[in-house]
Amino acid sequence: MRDTYESPLNSRYASKEMQYLFSPDMKFKTWRRLWIALAEAEKELGLEITDEQIEELKRFKDDINYDVAAKREAEVRHDVMAHVYAYGEQCPKAKPIIHLGATSCYVGDNTDIIIMTEALKLVKKKIINVIALLADFAMKYKSLPTLAFTHFQPAQLTTVGKRACLWIQDLLMDLEDIDHQLSKTKLLGSKGTTGTQASFLELFNGDHEKVKALDLLIAKKMGYDKVFPVSGQTYPRKLDSQILNILSGVAQSAYKFSNDIRLLQHLKEVEEPFEKKQIGSSAMAYKRNPMRSERISSLARYVIVDALNAAITSSTQWFERTLDDSANKRISIPEAFLCVDAILNLYINVVDGLVVYPKMIEQHIRQELPFMATENIMMNAVKKGGDRQELHERIRIHSMEAARKVKMEGKENDLMERIAQDEMFQLSMDEIKDILDPKLYIGRSAEQTEEFIAEWIEPVLNKNKDLLGVKVEINV
Repeated sequence: MRDTYESPLNSRYASKEMQYLFSPDMKFKTWRRLWIALAEAEKELGLEITDEQIEELKRFKDDINYDVAAKREAEVRHDVMAHVYAYGEQCPKAKPIIHLGATSCYVGDNTDIIIMTEALKLVKKKIINVIALLADFAMKYKSLPTLAFTHFQPAQLTTVGKRACLWIQDLLMDLEDIDHQLSKTKLLGSKGTTGTQASFLELFNGDHEKVKALDLLIAKKMGYDKVFPVSGQTYPRKLDSQILNILSGVAQSAYKFSNDIRLLQHLKEVEEPFEKKQIGSSAMAYKRNPMRSERISSLARYVIVDALNAAITSSTQWFERTLDDSANKRISIPEAFLCVDAILNLYINVVDGLVVYPKMIEQHIRQELPFMATENIMMNAVKKGGDRQELHERIRIHSMEAARKVKMEGKENDLMERIAQDEMFQLSMDEIKDILDPKLYIGRSAEQTEEFIAEWIEPVLNKNKDLLGVKVEINV
């Protein structure tokens, strides 16, 4: 349809896998699974529900008569009751026991939790794959010296691989948050209209133990081992806020990476992949814009801001239930997941094709290292009998003049030549060149990289090796 708005999250960015999780099919098939679980659990606990009724429900669990449901919803203005009606049309024998004792949030909220849980697992899977690619990149370039920057001003050297470890560590923190969230996943269960389970207590003739058992039995049938111990009509909306905060964290990590790549591409040191026939600019044919990294930044910004939706919704709920969450949740939660999915697809694509230019990196080091090496030069000159204070003053004078020529006249940094010609230092150019070996200035960068990957990342990758091997497609 060309005359109706379509979200670019569907048409351009998110994967089919993530799109399916938030699709009508996933939602309404899960509703039917929950109605089956409810009926089975109620039967097992003594209610007069037959195997024939349950088998009828199962026969139509994936065959949703959307036309009937849509027509009914137009009449009654209630989506859950419309689908109860539609299911009952297909299952005349089971019709009397569908949704027995439940409120709308029984299917709505339990389904929301199930979908968010599955979506969070997909996010985890893609983070694991980003980490694996970055770990390979880090090890490949663990010893390649490069300028480090503080305030985007040249600072002491690091290595290309060590810098990648910073990106990995951010994602590792996100992964820890995801694992923690998944470890404490709970369904709403069967709590009733205001969370008191009054309707179920009536069904089971005041038997509290059966009502308690029903709650957990439904959860187990849906693959969960815990339910919220208490609730209003809904699960606590704080859960949505917690999950969107995790997604915001993933977006923050990706944003940091994408900004670094954009800056490195400006320096011509590292570039994101560029397709053979890709056009960087409609006007400037020579350009290679970091458009994928820019898209990561753009989408990440949306997720970070979107997390406020759930925080505000959680904090403004009234007593046991208000409906001012519903319209917001329908948009903010799916879009956060679809955005993060798109971000991670791009992250995987960019890391998998990163191009490093060692000669450009070396050139930038040569421009700045002479200033950084002055302390070592001074110490070597002292060993030859020089006076530290006098040497310090001479280096200061030479440095200022060399910097002036670089900045004011656009000339090469000639600080080392000046020092070699100054008899006070008693150092030859060959001796100075030895002092200027970049690997003398990277500290433990290579060792830190090896230790971090071996001690922290490899155990994570081994634990999650069944999640490796994701293939992504992006629309450039």
